[in-house]
Amino acid sequence: MNSSRNLISSLRRLLPFLDWFPVNSVLLRGDLIAGITGALVLVPKAMAYAQLSGLPVHFGLYVAFVPAILGALWGSSRQLATGPVAIVSLMTAAAITPLAAPFSDDYIALALLLTLMVGIIQLALGALKLGTIINFVSHPVILGFMNAAAVIIGLSQLDMLLGIPKGRSDSFLMDMWEMLGYLPQAHLPTLAMAAFALFLMLALKRIALVSKLSVLIAVVVTIVVSQWLSFEHKTSAGVDRIADVGARELVAAYAQADMRAKALAADASAASARLRTLEATDPRAAAQLRHQVHVMQIDASDLLVENKDRLRAINRLRFERPLESQAGGVSLHLAGQLPVGTESDGRPWRIKKIEKGELQLIGGGDVVGKVPQGLPAFRVPTITLDGILALLSAAIVIALVAFMESIAMAKALAAKTKQRIEPNQELIGQGMANLGGAFFQSYPACGSFTGSAINLQAGAKTGFAMVFNGLFVVGTLLFLTPYLYHLPKATLGVIILLAVTSLITPTALKHTWRASRADGVVALTTFVVTLLAAPHLDKGILVGAALAILLYLYRTMKPRVAQLGRHPDGSLRDVLFHAQLPTSQNVIALRFDDALYFANAPFFEEAVLGAVADKPQVKYLLVVGNGINQIDASGEEVVRHLVERLRDSGITLVFSGLKKQVLDVMHRTGLFNLIGAKHIFPTEEQALTAIYRWLGSEGKGELLAPAASDAVTAPGAATLTAP
Repeated sequence: MNSSRNLISSLRRLLPFLDWFPVNSVLLRGDLIAGITGALVLVPKAMAYAQLSGLPVHFGLYVAFVPAILGALWGSSRQLATGPVAIVSLMTAAAITPLAAPFSDDYIALALLLTLMVGIIQLALGALKLGTIINFVSHPVILGFMNAAAVIIGLSQLDMLLGIPKGRSDSFLMDMWEMLGYLPQAHLPTLAMAAFALFLMLALKRIALVSKLSVLIAVVVTIVVSQWLSFEHKTSAGVDRIADVGARELVAAYAQADMRAKALAADASAASARLRTLEATDPRAAAQLRHQVHVMQIDASDLLVENKDRLRAINRLRFERPLESQAGGVSLHLAGQLPVGTESDGRPWRIKKIEKGELQLIGGGDVVGKVPQGLPAFRVPTITLDGILALLSAAIVIALVAFMESIAMAKALAAKTKQRIEPNQELIGQGMANLGGAFFQSYPACGSFTGSAINLQAGAKTGFAMVFNGLFVVGTLLFLTPYLYHLPKATLGVIILLAVTSLITPTALKHTWRASRADGVVALTTFVVTLLAAPHLDKGILVGAALAILLYLYRTMKPRVAQLGRHPDGSLRDVLFHAQLPTSQNVIALRFDDALYFANAPFFEEAVLGAVADKPQVKYLLVVGNGINQIDASGEEVVRHLVERLRDSGITLVFSGLKKQVLDVMHRTGLFNLIGAKHIFPTEEQALTAIYRWLGSEGKGELLAPAASDAVTAPGAATLTAP
């Protein structure tokens, strides 16, 4: 009987979704409705978040499929919706953009590797029951980071909303500044489409009947309008089709340098793989190859720097094309330079991309385009040492931030459903979601605030809601992708913009500042560093977390040490704030309000010796230790030194209110015997009563409570032998 119970218990720990059973038709129907409702909102947002991550839009749907189901099956929350979210999408782009061009094959390969690493980190932390590691990243750090990330996300959508180019460099703010220079070239139809989508979503949210589906309705309407107006116009052409000689040479130079830089990068990557083998077998050949790799990397970097300047000039080019019947041999002329008598097709064409010497031109608004139909194929992530090293810090930060988002939402849901949340199991669930997603072309996922809230409101009772949600996404991938072709990217930009507005919380920042100046500094510093370091968002988290820890250590290095006097109400108060309180020349009472450990032990020693120096006639020094929660080896050594030093000076050190964990350390090290059991008391009143009895006629009872003073000075009162 016991063995079968143990087996069932083990199975439930290994397969936590078994707790959903038994399930009846009523529960399943509620979960089905919740799953479909959530999916209707999720599908357009998933595509928008994929765009934010630098990946083709269908990758957002992939994240809403496999990771969503795995996160529900192995997580501890029954309402948490795992999928693509804005913050993690942005952090994914920030981690990979410096290493590869968005939407490229190399970028996709690195995204899958990043997902795998995030999954392994989360799964390992959960399996080792290290969920509490998240506590090292404090609330002010997350608050500052979230607000900065929301600002970055909003600004990053300007190119989609205005139809202007955006640079890609190691400085997000510089890219934004450069992008402002393109404002005069804003594509008015794109801006109009963005404004129309924004108006639709805001208006529909005010209508209770359709408010939850406002995003989906706006997507459908803008798709119809886009197709009806022929919003998208694109074509391709060779470099030789550019009529202007200067423009043609500029574009040709860019194309050649781009192909050369990519070839050098590929050669350097292949050589690096050989290098690791040679280092163990032929050090001389390895040294030569290492030099070659270094030279190739420098050459590729120089070409990329040159191309950045060329790209700025190319982004400013605007072309006109003759009508097809008049095109002849040359079809691209700089704006305003069409030959006399040649009729324009009426569109301002610009270069969207230059790939393998071919120009991808766009003459209208940008749309999603062809979305691959079908389910994500099984694909093993490309694992390389260089890739792992390049992505490691970002993977750790994304794993922690994603878990913080997930566990915060899971706890909020649990407060309403009265369900017990297990943080380590949730870590395992998120790890399984990302680990499994990595093999089905997903980028990192985490718990979604929006999706989880919809699950709760729609009546989801078990994780089957997310299973049904994932199955609806499957239906979208199998049957609906052809209808997404004309979806304007401006609409996706508006979706993202509205989604992140809730992350900008100046009120919360102000509240943090009022609660604690130190925490306010941490939040503000994290905010500023995240903005300045973008796209390297992990630096903001790391700097903020390090500053929070340093400020904590600084605060605990100089804790409050209060010299006590007897207040008329009978309590012991700090004489620093109550200067009129009576004190004694023979007795000093100090209260130490912190753990006694390596960082503040020297300060404690200085405080004790300073108090003794101010009163040369003192005979007893009482340490009120109610606030000492722990003591380490450094603290123990300082106390030992003080006991011996003060005893040699004729001063007895007395303790009161020490907690069990502190006394245990004293017993193990022999400090308890050195101090003496008769000098350690449960309360400060008992300690002071004993001290004044030891003083006898020398003591005036200044620090005693009135009742205790009467007892000590009463005729015939018992006396203790002075130590």
